[in-house]
Amino acid sequence: MEILKTKQSIPHLIDRIRAKQEETHRWLESYEGANELPLYSSVDIRNAGFKAAVVDTNIFPSGFNNLCEHGLEDSEAFIREAINKRVPGCKDILIVAEEHTRNTWYLENIRILQQIIERAGFRVRIATFLNVLPAFCEKAKSVVLETATGELVKIYCFRRILEEYKDGREHFDLIIMNNDLTTGIPEVLKDSKVPIYPSIQAGWHSRLKSHHFDHTRDLIYEFARILDVDPWLFSCLYDVVDGVDINIESDRQKLMDSAADLFERIGAKYREHQINEKPYIFVKADSGTYGMGVLPIEDPSDILLLNRKSRNKLHVGKSSQVIGRYLLQEGVPTIYNIDQEVSEVCIYQVENNLIGGFYRSHSSKGQRDNLNSRGMEFKKMCPHLSKYGDCGVHHDINIFDVYRILARIAGIAAHREIIQLEATKK
Repeated sequence: MEILKTKQSIPHLIDRIRAKQEETHRWLESYEGANELPLYSSVDIRNAGFKAAVVDTNIFPSGFNNLCEHGLEDSEAFIREAINKRVPGCKDILIVAEEHTRNTWYLENIRILQQIIERAGFRVRIATFLNVLPAFCEKAKSVVLETATGELVKIYCFRRILEEYKDGREHFDLIIMNNDLTTGIPEVLKDSKVPIYPSIQAGWHSRLKSHHFDHTRDLIYEFARILDVDPWLFSCLYDVVDGVDINIESDRQKLMDSAADLFERIGAKYREHQINEKPYIFVKADSGTYGMGVLPIEDPSDILLLNRKSRNKLHVGKSSQVIGRYLLQEGVPTIYNIDQEVSEVCIYQVENNLIGGFYRSHSSKGQRDNLNSRGMEFKKMCPHLSKYGDCGVHHDINIFDVYRILARIAGIAAHREIIQLEATKK
């Protein structure tokens, strides 16, 4: 496939990074080396041509099925090292999955994750809470389901398997979460004596996107000082508004006032950098995933004039959780158009080690839209032709180095976030 090119000021930023490459990597390693980074993560990055920035970071990624086979091979050694670091002598692992038993692509994701860990040398089983089908656990211990590719995956009832663990009939050395715990931490996990990673304190029941971007902002400032550039070129401006009922006009007015201030700040940056485009923002739930509770806003007044459909979209997130706290985030348009579809970058990591990525594409969305929505497609990414062969879309390796740095910064920020969340719960 054709190697993608960037435009405008990104080549200048690449030159700055290349000139400070050794110092940049020493700086990253100073934070990575002594810390227990997130077991795995996925990082969404937007490249506008005039800037590149992380727009979302997921600590419980669910797109392993979208990675190229060579990246999956690389992940085996990384996951082996990460697991042995956490639980020396580990042999038996339980993956706790989401309850998306009807989402066959999610099932393929969890099957691939199981395969990676098994190939790394561990025995692995998958379980979920099955709260949506409580009667199932009374009748059976497990169910075999077909994934989107026609493969089979066996899912156990977590409650049943935990009961057998307590009775000594099951054994697990480690629990790996692939469930973001949006509705809270189940008692069975709170009482678990088995080590759990990623931390259950980092689920969306308590995690806030704004806190992640607070940590990211601090790191980006340090990175920008190394390069002697404006940190805005690698980050998004944002604000947070709490205590909002999107269906109440006075609350929408409060949201609009904050949005107006953010628009002005973004506009000032556009003027400073002579960017001839119109600023825009995203209104997002400050906690949550799967692209839910997200809406692009072209003018602050649009918030006050939201129709019922748009208000409903912003009112309820995953698992029917009512949204009352919003992140207003600078919109970063994407310059990528792959196979005539607008696209954005997603990088996957195991402890900040690259294991691949993909382009999230959408045929009916524009450069300023939320692409993480119904109808999206995924195109596997291969960063370097000579290493990976022709297994997907290829990038200019120089811009990919920028994405790798930004993804590593996001991983370090997520580490700080998890430490803060765990300390709060003690």
